[in-house]
Amino acid sequence: MALQSVWDSIRAQEAYLRSPFFPVLFSLTVYLSFCLPFVVLDLLSSRVELVRKYRIQQKSHVTWSMLWNCLAQSLYNHVVYIFPLTVLHWYWRPVSYPAQAPGLFCLVWDIAACLLLFDFQYFIWHLLHHKVPWLYQTFHKVHHKYTATFALTTEYSGAWETLSLGFFAAVNPLLLGCHPMTEMLFFVVNIWLSVEDHSGYDFPWSTHRLVPFGLFGGAPHHDLHHLKFKTNYAPYFTHWDRLFGTLHSE
Repeated sequence: MALQSVWDSIRAQEAYLRSPFFPVLFSLTVYLSFCLPFVVLDLLSSRVELVRKYRIQQKSHVTWSMLWNCLAQSLYNHVVYIFPLTVLHWYWRPVSYPAQAPGLFCLVWDIAACLLLFDFQYFIWHLLHHKVPWLYQTFHKVHHKYTATFALTTEYSGAWETLSLGFFAAVNPLLLGCHPMTEMLFFVVNIWLSVEDHSGYDFPWSTHRLVPFGLFGGAPHHDLHHLKFKTNYAPYFTHWDRLFGTLHSE
């Protein structure tokens, strides 16, 4: 019943949901909202010891110039590449919003399945873009400009990386036949985990500390990848890196 009430409220805004502007505004708003608290922490970390002690690389400092550079790149990618593609998708495949909300178990199961599938796709994509020099130099090197991550580095990448990883995230709910509500929540969860991965902070409540048995790498896992380059290729979970012998920790 709770999910149905939420879904009914969402469907009440169907005129906005069907707008070709909605996908890009939704993605950008969620992304910047998740980044904002970390941006504030980044600006405080050089002056506030309590904040700095949770920085993974405590000697690194985030400047206004670095923040604006990453923000400008993200806005450019959204306006020049993502928005035209979402308009084409809107024209080619109109979205249908069923009256019935998904069941809670189905929603959680489908989100987990989407995350696991995305994690696998990203791992293969990421591994190839590090093992093939041409792919790294041509496409992925941009994302590795900063060896100490901060939240706005999440989407600091070129067009190919932005679009290919965005394609994985967009197509997985379709492949798995997810409900539109599930699809929206998957996007929110996926964006949050990506931002947290790049945040550069290791808090007691961080996701990797809440998931048992070291199954989830989190920010320390990905920050080490940016520092060492040849480790920890999976974005979230650790099983693929463990299987391929590329899992490392400090």
